Amino acid sequence: MLSGELYDALDKQLSEERLQARRLLKQLNDSREDQVAARTRVLKELIPEAGEGLWIQPPFYCDYGTNIKIGEKVFFNFNCVVLDVMPVIIGSRTLFGPNVQLYTAAHPMNHKERASGLEFAKPITIGEDVWLGGSVVVCPGVTIGDRAVIGAGSVVTKDIPSDVFAAGNPCRVIRHLEE
Repeated sequence: MLSGELYDALDKQLSEERLQARRLLKQLNDSREDQVAARTRVLKELIPEAGEGLWIQPPFYCDYGTNIKIGEKVFFNFNCVVLDVMPVIIGSRTLFGPNVQLYTAAHPMNHKERASGLEFAKPITIGEDVWLGGSVVVCPGVTIGDRAVIGAGSVVTKDIPSDVFAAGNPCRVIRHLEE
């Protein structure tokens, strides 16, 4: 799976790892905002490679959690989804609006391969100081550069460079931002 090859998502080990993530997500999503210590404990187990100051506003969903690597002071608003079949790397001080979805998982274009139940994935990398507006979807294999701003409702299908405002479906660079 992590090599980008076709894999069986119903594999016993993968299923067990997803089940463990679901248990942790239930604890996180059932917690109250004033239960900071409990949330911190759950997040350290769910996303062990997260920097200080991570704040996730539940509900939050992911496949494994262990394939997410997060810098410091990252914020996820309500109802974000990270399908972390491959690594998802997120730089420090990045902000996610509500309903943002990051998809590393993909399915074969060939219908016979797709019918086999096998799937594959591509990693996602998001730089530092990035802001993704509400309901942004980031597709498999995309890299978003440092300090980029992605407009609400965008579908990011290709790499976005640093220091730009990009928006749309498909997402495209609208203008360069001043440093």
